[in-house]
Amino acid sequence: MNSILINHKAKADINVSCFGEVLWDCFPDGKRVGGAPLNVCVRLNALGIKGSMISAVGDDQLGHELLAFIDERGVNRDCIAIDPVKSTSTVQVTLDKNGSASYDIVADTAWDNIALTDKVIDQVEHADVFVFGSLIGRSPVSFATLTALVECANFSVFDVNLRAPHYDVDSIVKLMNKADFIKLNDDELYEIAKAMGSPFNSLEQNLDFIAAQTKTHYLCVTKGSHGALLSVNGNKFYNSGYLVDVVDTVGAGDSFLGSLLYQLCSDNNPQYAIDFACAVGAMVAQSAGATPVLTLEQITGFMQPV
Repeated sequence: MNSILINHKAKADINVSCFGEVLWDCFPDGKRVGGAPLNVCVRLNALGIKGSMISAVGDDQLGHELLAFIDERGVNRDCIAIDPVKSTSTVQVTLDKNGSASYDIVADTAWDNIALTDKVIDQVEHADVFVFGSLIGRSPVSFATLTALVECANFSVFDVNLRAPHYDVDSIVKLMNKADFIKLNDDELYEIAKAMGSPFNSLEQNLDFIAAQTKTHYLCVTKGSHGALLSVNGNKFYNSGYLVDVVDTVGAGDSFLGSLLYQLCSDNNPQYAIDFACAVGAMVAQSAGATPVLTLEQITGFMQPV
């Protein structure tokens, strides 16, 4: 089977490894599982592509509850370490009146200290796709592990998530230069392109500027309720978004990416891939939490209700 990213491999045989934070998002009404790479991994696994997570939790109640959730969703956690010293990560989430989230991320937790082991290296070397984000770069230990893993990845996907003050643009650009696929939102696109010296004002021009500077052939920019733009070898595909009543935006972009990768790994239609991913992102935004259960039938029904 041929797809945009993976050739001559059945969907059921494709394996994606995701690296980075696993945590609890703490809302006023309770806690929910989160972490961008875990959200991507859970969505991929739910859609039928094998997802494996590389991270760490503490040897505490929150950590064991998190592992139980991961097991329940069928994600491979062979490379999630249990740290006997550091705690499981928590994030205080605040929602504004439109459901948009801001985050207070506790520092120096278990996922800030993911060790580079032979087992982790082997998992990445045997994965078809390696997904990582930018938040993991706040810690020198996990960043060093990430830097080594990117070098042995077969195809790497960089999910940019700029969370002040947990990043610097120079490190972001270095990772972008290593990645085969870059996903970011429109605000992140403009900030990074400007820092890289872009003279342009339009979204498309800045996207092409970053593609040229980083020699990246696959890029995606999300635009909130206004949809997204996918660039494949310079060819652009657009979706203008779906109308939903937003409950919270937490994890919507992560499920968008997981769904986009699912389509790009299992089909050769980039327009349908961006339409499908935007639909899933919208469906997550109209639900509470980052990882609501969504079936393929529900997704296609949302896209084509009649």
